[in-house]
Amino acid sequence: MLGNLGLLAGLALLIYMALRGVNIFIASLVCALVVAVTNGLLIPKTLLEYYPSGPLGAFSFAGRFFLLFLCGAIFGKAMATSQAAKSIALAITRSLGVKHTLLVGMSVCALLTYGGVVVFVVVFTMYPLGITLMREANLPKRLWAAATSVGAGTFTMTALPGTPSIHNVISASSLGTDLFAGGWIGIFAALIMGGLGMWYVEHGWRKARATGEGFVENAQDRRMEQLAGDPSEAPPWYLAIIPLVVVLGVIMLPRLLIALGDWSTSDSLLAESLRFSQAQPIIWPSLALIIGSLVCLVLFRGMRRKMGQVFGQGAEDSIMPLINTAAVIGFGGVVTQTAGFSQFAQWMLNADLPPLLSVFASASVVSAIVGSSSGGLQIFMQSLAPHYLEMGIEPEILHRIAAIASGGLDSLPHCGAVIATFVIMGLTHREAYKDMFAVTVAIPVIACLASIALLMALGMG
Repeated sequence: MLGNLGLLAGLALLIYMALRGVNIFIASLVCALVVAVTNGLLIPKTLLEYYPSGPLGAFSFAGRFFLLFLCGAIFGKAMATSQAAKSIALAITRSLGVKHTLLVGMSVCALLTYGGVVVFVVVFTMYPLGITLMREANLPKRLWAAATSVGAGTFTMTALPGTPSIHNVISASSLGTDLFAGGWIGIFAALIMGGLGMWYVEHGWRKARATGEGFVENAQDRRMEQLAGDPSEAPPWYLAIIPLVVVLGVIMLPRLLIALGDWSTSDSLLAESLRFSQAQPIIWPSLALIIGSLVCLVLFRGMRRKMGQVFGQGAEDSIMPLINTAAVIGFGGVVTQTAGFSQFAQWMLNADLPPLLSVFASASVVSAIVGSSSGGLQIFMQSLAPHYLEMGIEPEILHRIAAIASGGLDSLPHCGAVIATFVIMGLTHREAYKDMFAVTVAIPVIACLASIALLMALGMG
């Protein structure tokens, strides 16, 4: 009884400290100690093994995925510094017009994140440009936050096949699949997330216009707008998009070549490279991101003089997202050692539910506990996924459904990405969380359940 109360207390404290802005490493460590003490775990073992270096230790995760975070952050910095990301945003804005401001925000964020630019870089890059659009369209900021989150934090993060997102890579590296696993059901879920998400924000904008609600500027907006710089300095859009195409091309080309021919008996360099790409779900997308960064250096002259600076700042930018994710995984690593978690796992595995619904429930709950989709997904893959494979779920289907499920209940109020988005945009939970909840929690949950229903109807679940 005390152990279960300790689990609840640790979770409640983690949520409270996250909302109060306490450093996530300190918060997760304090909460892990609360869980350890109330569950009779040895403190030295908790601090020196379960939290930092066990199978679900913070630094076990950080060490395994450091390369991907590093390369992703460097690519994001290259796209931002060269103003290629801005050029793409401006081109889409000119094409769609101010009256489609919400669609502009969603589309640009989706394109950039699918191409490998990390979410925080996308949000920080888009907001200074979005201020001008919101002012001209008289759009409430809460709806811009929701629309950009549809593009950056839902279907491109968990559902679409081929993306070098951390969620796709965690699933592939854990299950021995590739980044395209469960592709068709992922596309189905992505259409639901994108379609319902845009319907929600557009409907919200119509209601806002009817009630006279519009854009309200603050001092932070004026400071952020200055970061947008001079649009004339941005490269042409047809050059700006090349690095994204290169990243996706490097990831997708091996899959295409393997589909077109049998390379299993060939010992040529090309065949070895194709086999390497399939066997290395962390290294290959990391390589694609670095190649994309080098393409930026070749295409954009101003980047060449700043190469060392850009790569160095990109490396620094990779640390906080990696550490923040690792911290909640370290907390989860302690939680998984408790009797309460074992009881929860057994209850989920033995529940009278179809296996895919059980996957949805368990991945969702774990992601909600840690407030992180990538953290929750890693914990799920290490602790529960093997049992679902034993139940007969195909690895490709488990890859995609678990990834999609992790991207729903993760976005509760204590989610780091939600808090960071509101901080950048000068919003509060009271002002904007209702819309954020609708597009990043409710709709992804609907999309996951609809995907499971389709798989079950087809006899695949």
